[in-house]
Amino acid sequence: MGMLIRHRGAQPTVDPTAYVAPNATLVGDVRVGPRARIMYGATLDAEGAHIEVGEACVIAENAVLRATAVADPAHPVVLGDHVFVSPHATLLGCQVGRCAYLATGVTVLQGARLEPGAVVAVGALVHARAVLPAEFFVPPMSVAVGDPVQVIGSDRPEELTAAVRDVNFAAAAFGLQAEWTDRIARYERITEVRVAEFGAHADDEVL
Repeated sequence: MGMLIRHRGAQPTVDPTAYVAPNATLVGDVRVGPRARIMYGATLDAEGAHIEVGEACVIAENAVLRATAVADPAHPVVLGDHVFVSPHATLLGCQVGRCAYLATGVTVLQGARLEPGAVVAVGALVHARAVLPAEFFVPPMSVAVGDPVQVIGSDRPEELTAAVRDVNFAAAAFGLQAEWTDRIARYERITEVRVAEFGAHADDEVL
């Protein structure tokens, strides 16, 4: 049943009707619900927060779900029932309502919330703190930002850059205040936050 790892004193719990592939990895406070399917190569890492996978969710091959507690508030990953997470999707500290569909290669960032039935199509990005209404559709290779949400394509680079700047990702994801234009200092500080957070894995225990 995959690799289960105790982290920060918490260990995964898996409903007996769920399936976890032999090379999937569950780290820390990961709660897998009934009939969930966690497929080959998927990684679910709760860090100092938690991950909840609802009933009959599918977490496909090589998907990454990562929670974090470095910002205030903490950012767990919470999936309602019947959520489909496709291969190579990345979900970081977000909440996903029931019957949402996340296509191959999508990314959903910290603090984002997807209401029931929302769809994120292939290669799209849901940026930090964005809110997708119920049954909202994000087209392929586009970016969803804000609340109320707006969707911006890569064919509008100046508008997209301005929208991403206004999200203040460093604050949303890392609890940092950093100037958008001072990129070296900004990413040095972001990296230091993750170095400290991930350092706790030195004490992990494989179960």
